[in-house]
Amino acid sequence: MYKSILVPIATDHSPHAKATLEVARKLCSKGGKIVALHVIEPMPNYVAQYLPEGQAEASRKAAEEMLEQETEGAKDIELALVSGAAGRAITEYADNHKMDLIVIASHKPGLQDYFLGSTAARVVRHAQCAVHVIR
Repeated sequence: MYKSILVPIATDHSPHAKATLEVARKLCSKGGKIVALHVIEPMPNYVAQYLPEGQAEASRKAAEEMLEQETEGAKDIELALVSGAAGRAITEYADNHKMDLIVIASHKPGLQDYFLGSTAARVVRHAQCAVHVIR
């Protein structure tokens, strides 16, 4: 059993969120913690300049609401939002917060990332802790 589990949740993997959280709960030791993490990809400046003022904050708020919906307000799950490239941000968060396990969903991959989705593949290759992939 693991004491601290990180569960990255992406808006496009929504159908996997419940299954991923259930696996995390089963693997979490009594008194352990589960952190649901959403990574907000940074917006290039050449795009941001054409968006209305406050759009970045509105997007962040929408991501927070999505994360709350996906976790159904569960009291046993902490919520976290970070910005950056998904694969790197997930592994850095896990390293910085000394997570024991990452439980991550993987979509059906294309030819370039045949066995795992690209984010899941990066996490598996670079994480310093155990990684459990849900498909």
